[in-house]
Amino acid sequence: MKRQLKVEIWVGAFVLMTLVSLVVIAFQVSNFNSWKDKPSYQISGLFSNIGGLKVRAPVKVSGVVVGRVVDISVDKRTYQARVTMSVFKEFSDLPIDTSGSILTSGLLGDQYIGLVPGSEETFLKEGDQLDLTQPALVLEDLIGQFLVKFSEK
Repeated sequence: MKRQLKVEIWVGAFVLMTLVSLVVIAFQVSNFNSWKDKPSYQISGLFSNIGGLKVRAPVKVSGVVVGRVVDISVDKRTYQARVTMSVFKEFSDLPIDTSGSILTSGLLGDQYIGLVPGSEETFLKEGDQLDLTQPALVLEDLIGQFLVKFSEK
């Protein structure tokens, strides 16, 4: 009887550890970082095409995550996509002429904002807008252009 009780306790502990591990993995995969909120400031940019960019997508400089996308809306004046980004305060020294591009992780991966710092002496601050932006490259459009050019020859 004692041995069966020990086995049941070990099986229960193993099942509990497995469930906790699955919950942690689910939070990591979904980019749920609310318990790790860092001080940040918001900037925005207008893009003609955002492709599959989503809220909470990373904002990166040289491949390092420096913030997250917090809002995507349509600008009522230009009808372009306005992407609002929250950049961590520790990266408050990004020059005002920083450019933003929508890039893809790998060939078919998730999209993110890639920032390329400029060379100005003044820095981005709360509420500033990126003047230089590059839209997302949509794979279907590229394939369509290739097929049109290939069929012309």
